[in-house]
Amino acid sequence: MAVVVDLDVMLAKRKMPVGEFSRRIGLSPANVAVLKNGRAKAVRFSTLDAICRVLDCQPGDVLRWVPDETAEAIEVADSAQPASR
Repeated sequence: MAVVVDLDVMLAKRKMPVGEFSRRIGLSPANVAVLKNGRAKAVRFSTLDAICRVLDCQPGDVLRWVPDETAEAIEVADSAQPASR
């Protein structure tokens, strides 16, 4: 089982740069990158609240559960794509 973070999708939909987003939610750009790239092991509810408030969305818009085999396929696909900056 895996939880996938679709924060990059929501940022793109809102056309919001990571720097502005990190400032508005009160996290460093490095910590936003950890969330965005799916490397976070946990998310505080206060952080999730700030994310949803700033992006005007629901938690399910930025987090979703996928079965293990699907998560592995997503990780492989993500690692094959060049990093965007």
